[in-house]
Amino acid sequence: MRQAARLHRNCLASTVSNIRDIHSTSQKKSTAEAASEVVKEKETGGIANRFVITGEVIVSKIFPAGFGWQSSSILAENYLGYAPDTTAFALTTGLGDAVGVLVGHCGYYAIKKAVTGNDKILMKREFDTGVLLASAAFCSGSLWQPLVDVLQGANLSFNAVFCGTWVGCGTAFYAGLRIGRTVFPSILEYVEEPTYENSKTDASLSVAIGGATGFFVGTDAAYLPDQNFLIDVVGIKDGTPDLLGCAIAGSSTALGFGAAQTGLNMVYPAKKCWND
Repeated sequence: MRQAARLHRNCLASTVSNIRDIHSTSQKKSTAEAASEVVKEKETGGIANRFVITGEVIVSKIFPAGFGWQSSSILAENYLGYAPDTTAFALTTGLGDAVGVLVGHCGYYAIKKAVTGNDKILMKREFDTGVLLASAAFCSGSLWQPLVDVLQGANLSFNAVFCGTWVGCGTAFYAGLRIGRTVFPSILEYVEEPTYENSKTDASLSVAIGGATGFFVGTDAAYLPDQNFLIDVVGIKDGTPDLLGCAIAGSSTALGFGAAQTGLNMVYPAKKCWND
């Protein structure tokens, strides 16, 4: 009887232990599954946040940049008498591009702060950031016309001009960012000095900016119109009113940036793109 009782107690203890093990394993699996769900939610939120920031940048900087470039080209040619193939014309359009970026950026965040009451939006920081981005936009905007003239003068196909402008102006924008990060930190407290990490994020942003400048080539309805796959979307044809032409120009850069950045948003690993 005593032996039977001991056997019964041992069996009971073993059963209880197994139940605890199963319960513990179940808890571990639940915890792991929950953690996995959190990671998935974070990853989804990260992708969604990338597109939110992309939209904000298009509204606050990319559209105003194209609008500013086109406006200043009208000013340079029709009122200041600068021919499109002159340095004065190139610098004027670059300045218009830069002003569009700075005014658009600061104006957007001023309105956002007023509407949302978000104290985390510091206008001094946004001004410093706007100056950095505007200086880079001046570089790419000033290069655009001379570069397009050279590429078209070589009788390249529309696609070749499109791609060459993308690469050339994207590189100019990147150079502008790196120069700005070298020069501005001594006078603008919110501009980060050049580092290896921000060189990578600057590069990814510059790729998207290159896309904006490439699509801007599509506004030239006179060059190889049969090859211009953007002519029916953003082509600025003879007789287009000036204001409408400026709006189309802004739309072309917005479209190009949005297309390029969508690709970056989808393929870049987490925490590696400029808008993470």
